[in-house]
Amino acid sequence: MKKVVIAGSAKLQEKINGWKNYFEHKGFEVLDYPVVIDEQYFMEIYSEFHKKFFENIMKTDYLFVMNEDKNFIKGYIGAETFAEMGFAVTQKLLYDKPIVVVLYQKPSESVFSYDEVCLWHSLGWISFLEEVEHEL
Repeated sequence: MKKVVIAGSAKLQEKINGWKNYFEHKGFEVLDYPVVIDEQYFMEIYSEFHKKFFENIMKTDYLFVMNEDKNFIKGYIGAETFAEMGFAVTQKLLYDKPIVVVLYQKPSESVFSYDEVCLWHSLGWISFLEEVEHEL
């Protein structure tokens, strides 16, 4: 069974649930996805959640970046999601891990990592969903 980790903004829980269902219906095992952490316990458990997320990126076949529109920004990618993408790309480059990094959509130029996303795409390190959806 193919495995996927979904990355993106935890504030978009409805979208996360939609993508989780999308991949499960395609026969994927969803290893991890963003969750909202109660502010009361955030500092106590954030580190463990973050560590587990990166461990699951190491185990997955696909990292799906759910870069939905957020805060009026098309294809929003936050700093944490970009770090997760970088970790997956590093797995590919240093360890020849056959992880497929797929972004839902091309981000707008206002996304801080726009230039890197375009470069990584041109190098073949990442893809956009429309390019690989038929392979999923």
